[in-house]
Amino acid sequence: MPRTLESQITLEKTPSYFVTQEAPRRIFNMSRDTKLIVVVRNPVTRAISDYTQTLSKKPDIPTFEGLSFRNRTLGQVDVSWNAIRIGMYALHLESWLRYFPLAQIHFVSGERLITDPAGEMGRVQDFLGIKRFITDKHFYFNKTKGFPCLRKTESSLLPRCLGKSKGRTHVQIDPEVIDQLREFYRPYNIKFYETVGQDFRWE
Repeated sequence: MPRTLESQITLEKTPSYFVTQEAPRRIFNMSRDTKLIVVVRNPVTRAISDYTQTLSKKPDIPTFEGLSFRNRTLGQVDVSWNAIRIGMYALHLESWLRYFPLAQIHFVSGERLITDPAGEMGRVQDFLGIKRFITDKHFYFNKTKGFPCLRKTESSLLPRCLGKSKGRTHVQIDPEVIDQLREFYRPYNIKFYETVGQDFRWE
């Protein structure tokens, strides 16, 4: 982590922090005043996206359905598969709340980050206690990727878009499998909503 002046904010990110058991204690020991930002999205969509990403690198992996269930007939979801386990947000949050108060954690809606990037970034800037510099003028929606792209300045002509690995068309999944996973995640989602005081409307 680079040295930071009092007038600066240092940001560091990785998708694995939130689900790594040792991370809360280690970050707390480094700086108990750290502010945490967590981007979450519908856990079913997140799992399908995760699988689509892996499939692009390993085309011979089992089907999404095969990896998702220990026994689909009995509705037994395989929580040992990382793509499923990551979306159990309420479970992971418990580890963080042992070290950090909820006021130091900000949750960004992955869905609203696409439909209203300026609004979500405005809330992030408020949480960090900085002036709202990034506004709707800094975003351009790329219809091909289905994601907003960021302009470094309001006047820049070439927006910076997410890389090739983002915006892929998801693998088609049996709607019944999706329904079963929605049912599985529902109690975790409800607990998560209640804990953070925010309804992400994933049902």
